Amino acid sequence: MSDLVISKKNEVYLRVKTEPHIKHELSDQFTFDVEGAKYMPQYRNRWWDGKIRLFNIQTGEIYIGLLDKLLRFCDDHGYKYEFEDNKYYGHPIDLNQMISYEGVRDYMTKISVHKPRDYQIQAVYDALKCNRRLIVSPTGSGKSLMIYSVVRYYVEQGKDTLIIVPTTSLVEQMYKDFADYGWDVGSYCHKIYGGKERETNNQVIITTWQSIYKLDRKYFERFEVVVGDEAHLFKSKSLVSIMTKLADAKYRFGFTGTLDGSQTHKWILEGLFGPSYSTIKTKELIKEKHLSDLDVKIIALQHAPKVFDSYQEEIRYLCEHTQRNNFIKNLTLVQKGNTLVLFTRVESHGQPLFDLINKSAAEDRKVFFVYGGVEAEDREKIRTITEKESNAIIVASYGTFSTGINIKNLHNVIFASPSKSRVRNLQSIGRVLRKSENKLKATLFDIADDITFNKRRNYTLNHLVERIKIYKEENFNYEIINVVLASKK
Repeated sequence: MSDLVISKKNEVYLRVKTEPHIKHELSDQFTFDVEGAKYMPQYRNRWWDGKIRLFNIQTGEIYIGLLDKLLRFCDDHGYKYEFEDNKYYGHPIDLNQMISYEGVRDYMTKISVHKPRDYQIQAVYDALKCNRRLIVSPTGSGKSLMIYSVVRYYVEQGKDTLIIVPTTSLVEQMYKDFADYGWDVGSYCHKIYGGKERETNNQVIITTWQSIYKLDRKYFERFEVVVGDEAHLFKSKSLVSIMTKLADAKYRFGFTGTLDGSQTHKWILEGLFGPSYSTIKTKELIKEKHLSDLDVKIIALQHAPKVFDSYQEEIRYLCEHTQRNNFIKNLTLVQKGNTLVLFTRVESHGQPLFDLINKSAAEDRKVFFVYGGVEAEDREKIRTITEKESNAIIVASYGTFSTGINIKNLHNVIFASPSKSRVRNLQSIGRVLRKSENKLKATLFDIADDITFNKRRNYTLNHLVERIKIYKEENFNYEIINVVLASKK
């Protein structure tokens, strides 16, 4: 007799029938502490215990994408299990037996003007074979070609597909990428964002999550396929809500350049999309000449010692620091090639930086300012113009240009604002790694601030330590350059 009976509830959840004590063991196995929970109002007000529970004791439900981990739990604890078919949703394990590696290779070669790379073919084959996957593939590895190949396959089978991206810029870019691969996108794809019409007869919808997360479950019933691009952003409750409304979407594929390193984040994404599959490492792409070589220059600005009562106070100090902003302006203007300057706060930092740089730049040098208030069509125009320029400057917020934006002809990136986020840093680095005909090498300038007081490091200097860990892990060449900064006044 089996200890657990596992069946599908729908295409989102498994249902596990078992004894109460095993349910409690499963709950412990699939419960995690949320990083930083102690700082959240819900935790401080005791409305929430700071934990995420991926197995529901009351209902016996768990995400389908965690089936492999559920079976590993059974094996580790010596529990026997059996599967039970659902008359509508079928068996919990369902593989596509009609797929072969050779067939996928030939198909990808046929549908695109770009020749697919071996790791791209393997990733698409694995995804189509298993019906659901979380594909982890670094910036510059050609995620859009993999997404395009998956979408084309299901469109030819007559299946409606929902593609979800985090920003309006990526809606436009995805649409354009599909056209560049040689597809008649106007006949098959429809874009939704910023008030655009949500209803369409086109098979493929490309949308931001913000445009659809409040829609009724009925809207999602038509979709059998869902693709999440930049899926590392799918940890928000709104995106989880979308994925659970897609109860009949059997084919689920998440694509991301990087994960944030936390087990909780990874397991939630795998639960929603399926087990993760890594394609290739950034260092291998550089070695194989698919990406530019990268030099990281950490510029450690030496400030007068100072103690800050909070992180926010330190950030305000840095945003308003005249000499620091002038240093970034001068650093930007002396660079050769196209340069991207990334900032966090629009009004207190991004706008003043843009004004400084724009006022001092040569008349024939194009300087652009991009933030959340700039329309998607305008961002796409800026991206397109920069591709054709050789000496343009884009001053942009991390939120608009750190993730997914494809500018091949970008030579330099300047981190004007500090960050310790692994995802944000790797995604931002990815902006400068793409190769073009006239660019073989790229440079990242990481602006750091040493405001140490009596051996007590300031908040953002600790963030630099985290970024250096990333540079070491990725085998990037980096050097630290100390620059003494004049006092603020």
